[in-house]
Amino acid sequence: MKIFFSRNYDSSRLTEEDLTPVSLREAMEKTREALDVAYAGFDNAVDVDMIDSYIYEINSLQKRYKHLTDLAALEPSAEAERSCQHSPIRALVSHVFG
Repeated sequence: MKIFFSRNYDSSRLTEEDLTPVSLREAMEKTREALDVAYAGFDNAVDVDMIDSYIYEINSLQKRYKHLTDLAALEPSAEAERSCQHSPIRALVSHVFG
């Protein structure tokens, strides 16, 4: 018995991966959306292996989201920087101490 395998590649499905850098906010939004999808999948899973899979995925995404929020906490916000630059106290200190 001969079995022939043919490989039909759909060239329309082959796309170049987008490697442009994303902002921290975009990464947090995408992670939050993925977390929502994982929770929905977990809620609808009936197979034990799928439930385990969703548990691991949810834990992974939660850790990623926590890491991103920790990075966001370390990053000074643009609003805070602008308010400090135009602060009257900052102007006084820079005037006094030159």
